[in-house]
Parts: sequence; C-alpha cells; structure tokens
Amino acid sequence: MSEDPALGELLDVLSDEYARDILAATSIKPMSAQELADECEMSKPTVYRRVERLQAHGLLDEQTKVQTSSNHYSVYTATLSKVSLELDAGSFEAAVTRTDDESFPGERESDTADRFTKMWEDL
Repeated sequence: MSEDPALGELLDVLSDEYARDILAATSIKPMSAQELADECEMSKPTVYRRVERLQAHGLLDEQTKVQTSSNHYSVYTATLSKVSLELDAGSFEAAVTRTDDESFPGERESDTADRFTKMWEDL
C-alpha cells in the first residue's frame, strides 16, 4: 500500500483491542492464525477478521510457510513500527512508520528471491 490510511480509519483500526493484540503478538515473531487465537485468547474467525482489516491498511504482512508434508499455512508479521500524531495549525497529521520502511532485523525478508532461496534451503 503506497499511501497511509486516512487518520480516522487508522485510529478506528488501532482502537480495536483485538487488532492491537494481534499487532503486539506478531511484532515479536511471525504467528499463524491458530497461534494468534491461542496467544490472544480469541476465536479463529475473530483472528481472520482482524487480520484481513490489518492487511487492508498495510499494518500486517502474510507469508506462506511451506511444510514438507505439503500442508502449507500462513504466518503473519506486524509491519507497523510507529504511529505519530501531530496537531499543527488546526489540523491533525498522522505519520505511520512500517518495519519495511526501515532496516528491521528478524525473519522478514524484503526480497522475494531471498525468501525463495531461504525456503529452498530449509527443505
């Protein structure tokens, strides 16, 4: 997503306790829907609804984990790093910093070729 969501939409998404719990959990490590349901004590349908909304606003990334048993599943990683809100001359401005906007160490691979190479090496 090239543009940040409108301020009202962003605040609405972040006001949801379940969405914040998902972002907090996935900022530590990538997690599957089942892991999120267990960790955040919510149902899987609730997880999937919040995941969809967070992805629509560019705050959550999805990657497919490939298993040798041919059962593949998705894991989610928070892309939100920082939100700042500024009031200047009678108007609010929000700035969103995503982990892919900065050098973020960890399991995120920014390049598709690197992810493919890592997947191949793990097989």
